[in-house]
Amino acid sequence: MRQFRLADAALADLGAGRPSPATLGLLRRAQLSRNLLLLRQLRRSVTEKPIWYARLAALSPQDARTRIVDPMTGLWAAHALTTPPHGLDAPLEPVGHLLTVTCAGRELTVRLDDRSPLRHLLGLPPADPLTAAEVTHWQECLEAAWRILVTRHPAAADTLAAVLRVIVPARPDPLAEGVSATSAEAFGAVAMSTPITGTGMALALLHETQHSVLNAVNGLFDLVEPGGAPGYSPWREDPRPASGILHGVYAFLAVTRFWRTAIRAGGAPAGSEAEFEFARWRTAVHETAGRLLRAGEPTTGIARQAAGEPTTGTAPQAAGEPITGEARPAAGEPTAVGTRPAAGELTAAGRRLVGALRDEVEPWLAEPLDPEVTRLADLARTDHHARWRLRNLAIPAEGLKALVSAWAAERPAPAVESTVAERPRREEPHHRLRLIRARLRGDHRFPAEARETTTAAADDACLDGRWQDALTAYATILGQDRDDAAAWSGLALVSPLPALRRRPELVRAAAAALPGADIAVLAAWLSR
Repeated sequence: MRQFRLADAALADLGAGRPSPATLGLLRRAQLSRNLLLLRQLRRSVTEKPIWYARLAALSPQDARTRIVDPMTGLWAAHALTTPPHGLDAPLEPVGHLLTVTCAGRELTVRLDDRSPLRHLLGLPPADPLTAAEVTHWQECLEAAWRILVTRHPAAADTLAAVLRVIVPARPDPLAEGVSATSAEAFGAVAMSTPITGTGMALALLHETQHSVLNAVNGLFDLVEPGGAPGYSPWREDPRPASGILHGVYAFLAVTRFWRTAIRAGGAPAGSEAEFEFARWRTAVHETAGRLLRAGEPTTGIARQAAGEPTTGTAPQAAGEPITGEARPAAGEPTAVGTRPAAGELTAAGRRLVGALRDEVEPWLAEPLDPEVTRLADLARTDHHARWRLRNLAIPAEGLKALVSAWAAERPAPAVESTVAERPRREEPHHRLRLIRARLRGDHRFPAEARETTTAAADDACLDGRWQDALTAYATILGQDRDDAAAWSGLALVSPLPALRRRPELVRAAAAALPGADIAVLAAWLSR
């Protein structure tokens, strides 16, 4: 089996989001090797020569290589191996529409695949086959996206051109502004809903390309030990394993750099949405990378933190040592020497990559931005965390029983833990985030969906910075309905009480168990 060696410097450059052409070429060769391994397993699983094998054998060596490394070939082969009797007659021929765009002499060609029978395996419901007008729209958006990348983000354009080969149109999600996904089995393929603007398409493609790159690296050697409790991710509504958190922080590194470059190029005025997105994500990326690197350290805080908070692992591999991996159909053993990290912790290679990522972002935190934009970005980030805790964390029954008993006996609140609750994954409307974006556009009117919420007036006061007015308004709503989730997350934003700000799910659970207790008094008791 062929081994692929990745130098320490190359891994660090990958972590910083600046892979060299040579490194990207190595990852593509590794994917070719991986797909060859999958196809060899398929061929050996039957006695007669399958149709797909004969078709590949009839191609020229270069055409066969192109076909084998195609993202949909990898997706098909991985699926066929797990689908008796291996689906060997499934077509390998590429289908769809070739889109070619050019800017400043630089060309990008991708296949818009709206017909492959396996395109749903990329993780999103595929759209219906496109009309001619819809194909034209995709072409126009890709032209706009490519122009933005080539003229303002040339390094990102290089990475995209080296990785992206296939785009699969997906159905939109009515609760999301746009959806996109990739698969570890399809290096260079992206599923995404119909783009609206060139900027939106550029961001989605950069985001998903990062996932493809990280999947390719993880195909050579493990970056995270399997297992471990799920935890918080600033870009998801649901708890995520450490591997998912790593994917998120790596993808949002590219998103953050995109907005930073837009600001530095002078194309984004002070107080713009670009400043807001940069302010929001630079802190989220840096904090999340830090949590991954600190995995294993004990947590502290009011009572006990939630299970699943990523917390230090083993020391990173010595600088300068190359890391060796093999193209493999399935995850293999880590190659780093030393103590094996615990479940959910970064391996030595993972620590090197994430450490470089954190070091890349750290200087960005000191770059000056409009103070009001920074305030709103902090508010949006804190709001997401509060909403996540309220949605995904619960207090076990024995903990609630201890709280009720202590309250009745007028004793101090006992330490109780929050645990991750099983919830179906679904996108939820972000009303306050939409209000913030409307304000940044200069529109202080409520968006239609925000006007219909119970917290509209309280949210307005919150975004204005009128904390006492907002506090009173959210408390009034909860006095009428203790189940109002939007009011609970709003209260967590503006309350001075640590229990509400850090563990709103604890206060909400205690308030439900003690319906006669005043919420402010209860929160103060839990904060002591």
